[in-house]
Amino acid sequence: MNNVTSIMIVGVGGQGTLLASRILGNMLVGQGYDVKVSEVHGMSQRGGSVVTYVKYGKKVYSPIIEKGEADIIISFELCEAARWVSYLKKGGKLIVNTQKIAPMPVITGAAKYPENVVHNLKATGCHVIALDALSLAEQAGTAKATNVVLMGAISTKMSFDETIWEQTIAELVPAKFLDINLKAYRLGRMLKVEE
Repeated sequence: MNNVTSIMIVGVGGQGTLLASRILGNMLVGQGYDVKVSEVHGMSQRGGSVVTYVKYGKKVYSPIIEKGEADIIISFELCEAARWVSYLKKGGKLIVNTQKIAPMPVITGAAKYPENVVHNLKATGCHVIALDALSLAEQAGTAKATNVVLMGAISTKMSFDETIWEQTIAELVPAKFLDINLKAYRLGRMLKVEE
């Protein structure tokens, strides 16, 4: 049987979702999996939505993830979690950074940022893991490492040795930022997340 695992990484342009998908994808390739990655950029350089599909298994035929198919969704921002939760399969996990980034309609006053997003996500019946990855990244040394904190969080939900994750981060992150990113990754792993 060819079991394929489907992971979506969703966020806002500038949050480092693409580096996160590269870390995840490269780590999985290093473990011998067939991996397909597809990125969708929606005005990402202007704070728009960015979505990456990562599928892995013995053989993967398409990188696309349809609604109700994702085993795991990692959301870098609250509203993005609400936007993409319909792609999560029954019994799947939704890892949510509780950071709020106001979309353009909220900035212009045309709309209000939704309230109680985590509560509403849980009310859909999905398994929600909410964490303040931004604060942990700042604790590590820079808010830019929020993406790597989230990689640390997801690593606890996957069965790969933490040293493999750290080796992959070392391969992809410039040497001058490596210590901060490894600290961010370890903080993500150690966090007692709200489930």
